[in-house]
Amino acid sequence: MTTPVLYERDGRIARITLNRPEVLNAIDGELPGALADAVARADADPAVHVMVLAGAGRAFCAGYDLSRYASGEVGDDDCGYRGQEMPWDPIQDYAFMWANTQHFMALWRALKPVICKVHGFALAGGSDIALCADLTLIAEDAEIGYMPARVWGCPTTAMWVYRLGPEKAKRMLFTGDRITGKEAADMGLVLKAVPAAALDDEVETLAGRMASVPINQLAMQKLVINQAIESTGLMNTQRLATIFDGITRHSPEGVNFKKRAEEVGWKQAVQERDTGTFDWTLERPIEDSD
Repeated sequence: MTTPVLYERDGRIARITLNRPEVLNAIDGELPGALADAVARADADPAVHVMVLAGAGRAFCAGYDLSRYASGEVGDDDCGYRGQEMPWDPIQDYAFMWANTQHFMALWRALKPVICKVHGFALAGGSDIALCADLTLIAEDAEIGYMPARVWGCPTTAMWVYRLGPEKAKRMLFTGDRITGKEAADMGLVLKAVPAAALDDEVETLAGRMASVPINQLAMQKLVINQAIESTGLMNTQRLATIFDGITRHSPEGVNFKKRAEEVGWKQAVQERDTGTFDWTLERPIEDSD
């Protein structure tokens, strides 16, 4: 059985790798907990100064595995994300997604800093993971976005607003657009974008520089900066976002999206959602005259 997250220590650097490359590291029921376990392992290792988070294969993370969740191909243990039959139990849904959010936030809560290296894609739930890291570096040609903001999702970590500020966060979440790594850096969403061929070297240089700092110094700087963000009510915002995320999957439009995915396949349903060519309220394609 494939391990969903790989871990190794390389001197003072812990290397954590999402490891479902056959599905672009899409999130299943095991990956979030495995990620949190790897972060805890690095945090507890006195030899580790910094963590580098990456994805195996062609992408960092393409989001939740919609072949499992949107197309109705999973069992009852996954109902927290795939949606329940009506009437739905909001607490069952909340418990599932809050647990995943807290697993992703292990990157934020760790005493030691985390650098996230994004290539290929960091989409939907994958963007949640990438934006929970302390520093995110991205390939210029990579793509990042939260397309479920159009229907069937609300980013539970709320890191878009904390990184971008209100207006730019609204620009991204009112459209669900995907942007390139270069655009993300220009917008201030990530620390830096570099050509794909230079991404590894850029991350290694930064990680090596940070690894030369004592662990206690790194931890104190991270705690102070994180406290400034947390004092604004980060957890309260995340709780609201997680509640809304469950509602999006059980709203009339959310139910219709899942129904459409089961009828035509999740790839077509996602394409219709992301291009804005389907009316999820009326359950029909949008005509030019609409």
